[in-house]
Amino acid sequence: MSSQPPAPETVTVTSTRVACDGASDIPGGAALGHPRVFIEIDPDIGHADCGYCDRRFVLAGGGEAHH
Repeated sequence: MSSQPPAPETVTVTSTRVACDGASDIPGGAALGHPRVFIEIDPDIGHADCGYCDRRFVLAGGGEAHH
């Protein structure tokens, strides 16, 4: 049984709803990213990956749900 390779980048967040555009942390990087997507993290799983850039968003302990 093989394990999955690690996600390219991991971001710890405190909300179950996050946005990813692939380049928000790069100065002037908007042209380098992808369309902005909103990702819902299932608290039971604790993480979710962006379908475009594979960035993994990990819910910090005691995260709060976004309503």
